[in-house]
Amino acid sequence: MYVRPRLLIASAVLAASLTACTGQSHTKTGSAAPAPSPTGTPSVSGTPAPTASPSASASASVQAQAPSSTPSAAAARPSAPAPAAAPATRPALSVDTAGGRLNLVRGGPAQEFTVTLRGGSGQAYRHLLVAFQMEPLPGSPGDLPGPADPYVLERRDPATGSWRRVDLRIATDVLPADLYEGGTALGQGAVRTERYRLRATVTGPTGSSPLMVYAVDTDHAEGGPAARSSLAHTTRRLV
Repeated sequence: MYVRPRLLIASAVLAASLTACTGQSHTKTGSAAPAPSPTGTPSVSGTPAPTASPSASASASVQAQAPSSTPSAAAARPSAPAPAAAPATRPALSVDTAGGRLNLVRGGPAQEFTVTLRGGSGQAYRHLLVAFQMEPLPGSPGDLPGPADPYVLERRDPATGSWRRVDLRIATDVLPADLYEGGTALGQGAVRTERYRLRATVTGPTGSSPLMVYAVDTDHAEGGPAARSSLAHTTRRLV
């Protein structure tokens, strides 16, 4: 009867000791400090701070390295140079006939030829005169002295269709251009073709000499003819 109370007291003391140890252990565990966040920034109320994803970090890096502005296509591509202006052209003159030359017979029929004027791009002309000249023919043995007008030069009037005589200067010198008068208008780029015919008189000289043709600006002739050309020519006896 005496032993049993001591056992009960010992059991009670042991149980109290175990309970005290267990409560102290729970208290230490509940007050433990939270673990630091992966980024090193303290968390608020024990919640870890969010971390940026790798893709977001790479995008921010690319945007930081990109240039602030992109040059426009006009600045990157040099502008084409402006085309150079074409130089002004002068008027042109050409003379044509069947066979490419005048083959006349004294006292024979006249031979036709054409004179074509082409206006240049430099200017228009108010008075452009077509003038003709030929050097005296050397003649052949037995030829009579040449008459004052060994040739008859005519121009066909396009309005009426009739032939009108025009001047043919026969000389070895050149008549100054500022001594010519008259002429008709010729615009820039205009083309005009005129018909002429030439015949040799019965008593005229024989031989060969080119027929010279000039286009003279009678308003500003100080610089000489505006254009010139020539046509080969030969006059022979009938028999």
